[in-house]
Amino acid sequence: MAKSDYNRRRGSSHKSNQGPKKRLFSKKPRTADNSAQPVKRSNPDEIRLNRYIANAGICSRREADTYIAAGNVTVNGKVITEMGFKVKRSDDVRFDGRKLNLEKKEYVLLNKPKNFITTTSDEKGRRTVMELISNASNSRLLPVGRLDRNTTGLLLFTNDGDLTKKLTHPKHGVRKIYQVTLDKNLALADLRKIEAGLELEDGPITVDQVSYVQGQPKREVGIEIHSGRNRIVRRIFEHLGYQVTKLDRVIFAGLTKKDLPRGHWRNLTEQEVINLKMIK
Repeated sequence: MAKSDYNRRRGSSHKSNQGPKKRLFSKKPRTADNSAQPVKRSNPDEIRLNRYIANAGICSRREADTYIAAGNVTVNGKVITEMGFKVKRSDDVRFDGRKLNLEKKEYVLLNKPKNFITTTSDEKGRRTVMELISNASNSRLLPVGRLDRNTTGLLLFTNDGDLTKKLTHPKHGVRKIYQVTLDKNLALADLRKIEAGLELEDGPITVDQVSYVQGQPKREVGIEIHSGRNRIVRRIFEHLGYQVTKLDRVIFAGLTKKDLPRGHWRNLTEQEVINLKMIK
């Protein structure tokens, strides 16, 4: 928003040698009639409707105004199209029939280091990923899915329960790419077996893609998979007689580690959130 210039210019009075100087402005004595009026204070329990919608994570305030004008929003069962309309926190506010939660939705992306477990607390006193994002938000954020203790890379946190369900449900096929470091070179024949699909102890598993990492030894492998089964990437290679010495998730649901050092976090951009919500 552009800042306005509030600097005042003082005018100069015209000097006259005729008669005594007159005051340009005379001070009126203060009376009960012109005493200062009390300042009207806003009700802390009320909030503008467009802000309520924005805080619920639906869209920006400006976009909310458009939806309000179009009749997409109801308050306590009544369609509201008035700009600047205020609602109470206890009101039933709905967008396209869906009840909104006033809590602002937040999305934090962490580049997880090793030796942190993906849980909100640990009875054994081990370090958890929650320590790494402790100053990211005042809201209670939860991890979307999990990475095991020795796996590094991208881990998303949010208080958006609907999005969490979407990103963790197998039917949505959320894209996850890992860089795998093995204890020895991966034989081409074994790479072909992984491409074709394997039968593990808990059922068959197929991958979307698997390849050697270009310019690296053949023990460096990239694998794309959408399964959320426990330790699935490690178990794929263990099934063929390899040990995974390093496992790093480099892409999750289109999000990357670009400009995000290990152990650091950042908030998602508005466009990144939109992209996640568009996943079918």
